[in-house]
Amino acid sequence: MVEELSLRQLSHFVAAAEAGSMTKAAQALHVSQSAVSLGVADLERQLGVQLLLRQRAKGLTLTAAGQRLITDARALLGRAEELRVGAQDLGRSPRGRLVVGCFQTIGPFVMPGLLGTFHAEHPGVDLDFVEGSLVDLQSMLLAGRCEVALLYDMDIMSGIERETVYTTTPYVLLAPEHPLADDLSVRLSDLAAHDMIMLDFPPSRHHFSSVLAAAGVIPRIRHSTANFEMVRSLVARGYGFSMLIQRLEVEVSYEGLPLVTRPLADPIDPTPVVLAWPTSVQLTRRAQAFMAHCRKVLQCGPSNRPSWAFLMHRARTSRFTSRGSAPMLAVVTRMQSFEEHR
Repeated sequence: MVEELSLRQLSHFVAAAEAGSMTKAAQALHVSQSAVSLGVADLERQLGVQLLLRQRAKGLTLTAAGQRLITDARALLGRAEELRVGAQDLGRSPRGRLVVGCFQTIGPFVMPGLLGTFHAEHPGVDLDFVEGSLVDLQSMLLAGRCEVALLYDMDIMSGIERETVYTTTPYVLLAPEHPLADDLSVRLSDLAAHDMIMLDFPPSRHHFSSVLAAAGVIPRIRHSTANFEMVRSLVARGYGFSMLIQRLEVEVSYEGLPLVTRPLADPIDPTPVVLAWPTSVQLTRRAQAFMAHCRKVLQCGPSNRPSWAFLMHRARTSRFTSRGSAPMLAVVTRMQSFEEHR
């Protein structure tokens, strides 16, 4: 008789692999250490392979077989949780935990707003996020560490589907006293004679270098940094211009120094921001709801203004409202009505 694998065994295996310790896995699962050890041992015995290496100095590490199994195990556990929650909530909104990925320089422009508006629309979903480079996020998607991710449509790996949410166009960032700051727009050829502050967070450097190279410009890179705000601070200090994609509404550096932005006069292909997910994985209802929400709120690009749905949610749940201060809700309602009829 062939023994059947259990979800409990897979859960113990994934927890142990992620925690790097049987003790920490047991704490995360609220079970005894012996239960986790036994579950992993039984799984290894049934499969006939060793999944984890036990090393005192390094803790638990995945074997080659363990690395192959863990992605499918995460996906299976996620589907099992989706099935459990879905059976409990037939006809209701999605529930449960959802982890999404976001490219590091996109994150500050979209995730704070999405956390609020998505919760207002789907309060039963516990939304969390991870950040990283394009390579990091795609690896996390394929490994099952996040279900969907927001990233640029550049260097997408095989096995990953994507859908455009909105598009962006590079612009030039300058200090007010820069010689090009008086121009209404900047030609790429004009940048050849000036020092550049390069955002060196993959794939930004390659992308901006390619845009300049198409116009025959080899950038004079004075400083490179992977920090978005460091780029803006160096530009504000007058060390050079920069090219960026994400645009802040407040044009000052961390030090409070002014900045100016100028569009490029040259025709530039827009850069799509996409929702990406693994081709081989069936998305949960939570992930599908998040994607639908992104299509709705990000179709015109990120906005730093809170949505009316979020403001109404905050007004209804505010501690001031609970004390009988309904005017807060009334003010938001009147502001929304005024905005819609302007």
